[in-house]
Amino acid sequence: MQSRFEGTAFACTALLWLSACNNSDSPSGVANAQGGNAGTFTSIPATPGDWSRFRGPDGSGASAAGDPPITWSETDNIAWKTPLPGPGASSPIVWGDRVYLTCYTGYYVPGEERGSLDELERHLLAISLSNGDILWDQSIAARLPEEPQIRDHGYAANSAVADEAGVIVYFGKSGVYAFDHDGNEQWHAEVGDAVNGWGTAASPVLWENLVFINASVESETLFALNRETGDEVWQAGGINEAWNTPLVLTTSSGREELVVATHGTIRAFAPDSGDELWTCATDITWYMVPSPVVDADHVYYLGGRSGVMALGIRTGGSSDVTETHRIWTSNEGSNVSSPVLHEGHLYWMNDSQGLAYCAVAETGEVLYEERLERADQVYASALLANGRVYYLARDGRTFVIAANPEFEQLAINDLRDASIFNGSPAVAGDQLLIRSDKFLYCIGE
Repeated sequence: MQSRFEGTAFACTALLWLSACNNSDSPSGVANAQGGNAGTFTSIPATPGDWSRFRGPDGSGASAAGDPPITWSETDNIAWKTPLPGPGASSPIVWGDRVYLTCYTGYYVPGEERGSLDELERHLLAISLSNGDILWDQSIAARLPEEPQIRDHGYAANSAVADEAGVIVYFGKSGVYAFDHDGNEQWHAEVGDAVNGWGTAASPVLWENLVFINASVESETLFALNRETGDEVWQAGGINEAWNTPLVLTTSSGREELVVATHGTIRAFAPDSGDELWTCATDITWYMVPSPVVDADHVYYLGGRSGVMALGIRTGGSSDVTETHRIWTSNEGSNVSSPVLHEGHLYWMNDSQGLAYCAVAETGEVLYEERLERADQVYASALLANGRVYYLARDGRTFVIAANPEFEQLAINDLRDASIFNGSPAVAGDQLLIRSDKFLYCIGE
């Protein structure tokens, strides 16, 4: 293994799992937490730059210090390549010397017999960042009945989230699971039992001692769970047709807002209490999949298939802010992939048209719209690192574009392995992690 992370040492301390695991003071609701092992666990301290959740530590899709390669191929700049037990549309995350990734087996696996839903299992994998070895594989049988056929994405589209105490995964109807870094289950919470032909996709988000779960598919509910116990702290209903991952932002006045996009409306909540702060109409007539990007005073969303497909909103309002705080809408956007924000400009890739965009964040004015050469569909969200935007297509090619308002393509990199690439890339220092239905690739020296 040629990884520059080789030899990194982590002091792992055995700690007693907090006695609050037995706390029963949380409000009752749909969420139903079940305790697991309550013994000692391995704590892994945070490392600067940990890609600890979907779209990185702050959910922006941007790496603050990483410098991943610009060019690679199947034989060049590959630190390691690990076969996966099964496919998945989730993205890798990184905590310390671990990569965490989900996949599924047993049913409706591409290239295999359909099998039986009774055999469907989700997997949480812990993988060594230094050499790609699978350290442990925690499998979870599906809670039945499940959706018999999920289009495009399969049964493992939600990415994990990690902190010092462990890792949390969300498997839709099968629930939310917390594990320590040794793979021991700590708790399990159910957040609804509905299913959908498009599956479930929103990833868990950690904030202070809460875990936010967008259970739009399962119960049209946004949940805040206690990080240590899985007990429900608060819930908000009416979260319909929302496949996006929530985001906590801090306004310039210091107020924290938890935002989530639903069908026709952006909603903001106080993250500690669940009190609704403001709502804003989107004029987008479709379900909402892409996750937002923010600056101190604005939040930007893409979504929809036609008509209005993007908007900018000034944060910090109250009640319905459509007339007072919605600063622009645009007919250019994306139905699946999320954007990045860099130096006052938004960058994104349309999921189905092969078009790359740059727009002024303050006004929504499109500065360029460029068709990339033979670009396949793009379901992965944009990645920003060291002044470059990385667009990963479903066929395994990655387009690297300069992050400036004049279009400049820097490279096209090919990892096509006869499977699908739906997950978004993750950054680990100067390395890049890309998953397909077959492999997890670590790109870099």
